[in-house]
Amino acid sequence: MRSITTFDLQYAHRFYGFKGEAQYLHGHTGIMTIEVEDTVNEGVNMVFPCNEIRKTAWSVLQNFDHALVLREDDPLLPAIVGVYEKQGILNGHPQNTMKGEAFKTELATAYPDARLVVTKETMTVEGMIKIVYDLLKDKLNIARIKFTSGVNAAEMEFDTHNKIDRCPLCGIALDENGACHKCGYHKK
Repeated sequence: MRSITTFDLQYAHRFYGFKGEAQYLHGHTGIMTIEVEDTVNEGVNMVFPCNEIRKTAWSVLQNFDHALVLREDDPLLPAIVGVYEKQGILNGHPQNTMKGEAFKTELATAYPDARLVVTKETMTVEGMIKIVYDLLKDKLNIARIKFTSGVNAAEMEFDTHNKIDRCPLCGIALDENGACHKCGYHKK
């Protein structure tokens, strides 16, 4: 069985090194669909509550929403960081409260205070799927991710072999101590 949730993302990026108009910085809106597969949890009669999939995924995806996404070798990156420093916003602004958890992986690094994500490769729909899967694969049993941005779309399927220990009362993933942060259940 699968639970499916969808996210809307707005971001700016460019295809560094691309010949044509995509080499310019431009904004995009993207729709990401994440399908989570597992057995039906008898306690709640569902695979995984969609609102919990949303919370888990959004903690990471929020870094991409209304953010600038640039490749690490893009010559614009140092200039933008310089402008952010000059304006005093590189390390955040008190009104910048819509930010996710910082992360650093082999594929991307998020600087939530600066609303900036730096990637290893050009930000294509395929690249976004790879980055998101890498960030969420240990938190959700992802079967498929689809990402559409403008007229571009990609979809990837994944093996769902993770065994995620879930709360028998509400169905969400237990933390490393066997505790449910939602209802307070503790695994014995």
